[in-house]
Amino acid sequence: MAIVVIGGHSRSVGKTSVVAGVIAAMRERRWTAFKITQYGHGVCSRDGQPCDCVVDDQEHSFAITEETDRSGESDTSRFLEAGAARSLWVRTRQGFLEEAMPRVRRELEQAENAIIESNSVLRYLQPDLYITVLDPANPDFKASAAEFLDRADAIILDEPPSGSLAIAPNWDGVALAPISRGPVFRVHPPEYVTPELIQFVRQKLADTPC
Repeated sequence: MAIVVIGGHSRSVGKTSVVAGVIAAMRERRWTAFKITQYGHGVCSRDGQPCDCVVDDQEHSFAITEETDRSGESDTSRFLEAGAARSLWVRTRQGFLEEAMPRVRRELEQAENAIIESNSVLRYLQPDLYITVLDPANPDFKASAAEFLDRADAIILDEPPSGSLAIAPNWDGVALAPISRGPVFRVHPPEYVTPELIQFVRQKLADTPC
């Protein structure tokens, strides 16, 4: 079984699009897709707005829901629409992902191959491939993304339509040296997945049969 993790330095930088694109290009892998959402203080960590990701039972710190809707209206639904065999939404309070991991691992044991949208999950497992998405126009840089940047096997970099590329100066304190050590796939949203990226993923997973 192959495990692929897709992370990113902030919300709305294209992580979900990359996951869906990899699934669609490699349907033969029969992916089980995971989206991990952390929340705190009544707001969602994805966008800082009130949402339905808070677990209703306050005695528990996480919940895992299997998606059945294939309309593509939600992120986990987009994974099914792209061709995932299963799609799971893992919701956990900030700092409590560790408590969800035994259940996540049981789900991984049932998967033929897994693709996970998250940065923080890297604290608890070693994937076969970790790709992170960076958008120089977005000044926010999550602590979890900075923590694991040196583990990235590849970078997906949002390149402005003009072709000019400058790393945002607002990323103070973030070590960007890993960008020079691995392949960088420059993309032009809304297209986040290129043939070169898919070829790279296939090559990296060549030793993990479908």
